[in-house]
Amino acid sequence: MFETTAQHAPGAPGAPPRWTSSAKQGVGTALGTASPLWFTHSHGIINEVYYPRVDLACTRDMGLIVTDGRQFFSEEKRDTDSQVEYLADGVPAYKITNTCREGRYTVEKEILSDPRRPVLLQRIRFIPQQGTLEHYQLFALLSPHLGNQGADNTAWVGDYKGVPVLFAADNDVALALSCSTPWLARSVGYVGVSDGWQDLERHKWLSWRFERAEHGNVALTGQIDLAACGGEFVLALGFGHNANEAGHRAISSMLDGFDRSKDRYVRDWQQWQSTLLPLDDGHVHGQNVFRAGTAVIRTHEAKNFPGGLVASLSIPWGFSKGDNDLGGYHLVWPRDLVESAGGLMAAGGAEVACRVLRYLQVTQESDGHWGQNMWLDGSPYWDGIQMDEASLPILLVDLAWREKMLSDQERASLYTMVRHAAGYLVRNGPVTQQDRWEEDPGYSPFTVAAEISALLVAAEMAEAHGEHGEAQYLRETADLWHSSLDDWMYAVDTELSRRVGVEGYYVRIAPDTPEVAKPVKGYVIVKNRPADQSTEPAGDLVSPDALALVRFGLRAADDPRILNTVKVLDAVLKVDLPPGPCWYRYNLDGYGEHADGRPFDGTGVGRAWPLLTGERGHYELAAGRRDEAERLLRTLEEFANCGGLLPEQVWDVDDIPEAELFLGKPAGSAMPLVWAHSEHIKLLRSLRDGRVFDMPPQTVDRYLRDQHPSPHASWRFNHKCRTMSVGKTLRIETLAAARVHWSTDGWQTTHDSTTTDTGLGVYFADLPTAKLPAGARIEFTFYWPTASKWEGSDFGIIVE
Repeated sequence: MFETTAQHAPGAPGAPPRWTSSAKQGVGTALGTASPLWFTHSHGIINEVYYPRVDLACTRDMGLIVTDGRQFFSEEKRDTDSQVEYLADGVPAYKITNTCREGRYTVEKEILSDPRRPVLLQRIRFIPQQGTLEHYQLFALLSPHLGNQGADNTAWVGDYKGVPVLFAADNDVALALSCSTPWLARSVGYVGVSDGWQDLERHKWLSWRFERAEHGNVALTGQIDLAACGGEFVLALGFGHNANEAGHRAISSMLDGFDRSKDRYVRDWQQWQSTLLPLDDGHVHGQNVFRAGTAVIRTHEAKNFPGGLVASLSIPWGFSKGDNDLGGYHLVWPRDLVESAGGLMAAGGAEVACRVLRYLQVTQESDGHWGQNMWLDGSPYWDGIQMDEASLPILLVDLAWREKMLSDQERASLYTMVRHAAGYLVRNGPVTQQDRWEEDPGYSPFTVAAEISALLVAAEMAEAHGEHGEAQYLRETADLWHSSLDDWMYAVDTELSRRVGVEGYYVRIAPDTPEVAKPVKGYVIVKNRPADQSTEPAGDLVSPDALALVRFGLRAADDPRILNTVKVLDAVLKVDLPPGPCWYRYNLDGYGEHADGRPFDGTGVGRAWPLLTGERGHYELAAGRRDEAERLLRTLEEFANCGGLLPEQVWDVDDIPEAELFLGKPAGSAMPLVWAHSEHIKLLRSLRDGRVFDMPPQTVDRYLRDQHPSPHASWRFNHKCRTMSVGKTLRIETLAAARVHWSTDGWQTTHDSTTTDTGLGVYFADLPTAKLPAGARIEFTFYWPTASKWEGSDFGIIVE
């Protein structure tokens, strides 16, 4: 035991810091730039609060503890049942009612943030259900994790101009917790050793009165004077660059009054919601999922980096993760960003969507791509390359223009961004380093479909800018890749096709392996699985990604190859849950909880993704089955939780109550997933319009209404094909000017072809090979005039 009135808390640095549950029941922020604060809640209490950027978490959680001072100990987040209500539809301010499971008390909370300053406000009412207020002691417990880390925080008991406050700070971020009724007692300590939870759980009253805990995983505890406030009080959690700034803001907000902040907060959100299309005002689980979704997307936007939207204000399986997982999902993924903007466009949210385009302009790398994910200022977090993330921003520009959210002049101002991105695609595609699930390299149906669509959009814009040569090359490349889809990704006569009873199907991903004649014959290293279970034939793996070929307008919904693929997808990936059908990302996916409910730890079992139910709904609409699309829409909505939030994954097997995993309910990864809400809103809009909202017309016109088979076969250093079809012209593509030295008769006679500059960083030479018979072999090498040297190796292609 230690001295209970010591000034400095013992036990530094405390237990290893951990984040909290990712299963949020609500997220919120005040509109406007005066309050750079975002909050989350679950299990009836506040979770991560973000300040001064939406990618910087500053708390783990903050809740109440109830005791009787003698024997009874009850913690809100573990010992109550919570009910969540919105203060108004589409307004991310909440009324939470927490009812003690032993029937002793009820806590009612209203939660929102001050629109005038970065302060989180909670108006709380403690209601005894057994006994009276005098029989209870009530404590607020706050766990700071300032600047995205729980370690190295310092907490202390202090005051601001004589007003008692609990403080914490780390580097240039500080917080201050104030109460509308003076604290009866206060203490700070190290988590797991000398914090208030340990004291109250053991002694049932605040017997330790530590004034300071430095450089560790700390917690702040304050006792509410129930007698003085009659059980009704306000907690103000203020933030600033230093303690005085945080204290000033907390006290100022308290003096302004809760109702003043509430009125403006609600009014601002209702005004914004009134600008959107009324796509759906129905309710599921008592919540308007459409309005909740638009609020979720808007809440995830940065204020000091306009247009920057993070993927989710959550940390997947956060309770199992510590400071080594700095980002969680509160990072910007360009793919999720574009999907989110598309959802707001579908809802009529032009202003935010245009800010996203400007953000993309600013964060584009000099070579034309965007980082796999990044902090709000554009600093990369992970360093993967995903070609869909270089394609989707181009499509977003076109969608915004078609929806009349951009003027011709504004569209023209984005052409430099589009041109750079298109150049990156033709220099580095069609193979991607990672698919949209951030795992494997190769030919992915979703990625290649996005690339082809983006090239056609870029060609249209290039033509409008008088760059006719560039436009022609972009279209020719799109045609070439489109004509190669089946060679790259369509598997036939496999064990799986025979089992399902189809001729073939599109695979999840086909590796670019030169030693294999066809990519679908190669092998895929499946991520997130034990090393001895990770290598699988590409032809054995399928994914709903194949439906992107329809979504992007490259294949008709009733194309026999698509119908075959759908049969395989449903046989392998579909799971029927209480709300309805859902699909897995791909078979043998390892990104999810273990079979016994333990959190994902690098391996696991992939669970079903609700957003894929939305994508399937779009496919059904494209196929003319509106009733089925509507049924899937309602299924998607039923996956929402009590707060109207959609999860990344849902639990797909028998309940594990102790892990809070229930069949058809949210799993432990991320919630809300902004991308899932966007997909829901897009499906609402698509059903309203009677067509797929974001299907590019360029691909439909070129490949579904017309036929544009490519006359070319392509060879490039990142795509060294070994064979080509008879009747094709061989296009040799390089990233520098070259002279192609080639022969078709074993070097008995030779020819030289000089490459043409496309203006996009690619050079090409078309070899006249269309009349060569099957079995002919084309051999070639390169002379590089800039470097004045030969390649030193020969290459060859056989005509089939």
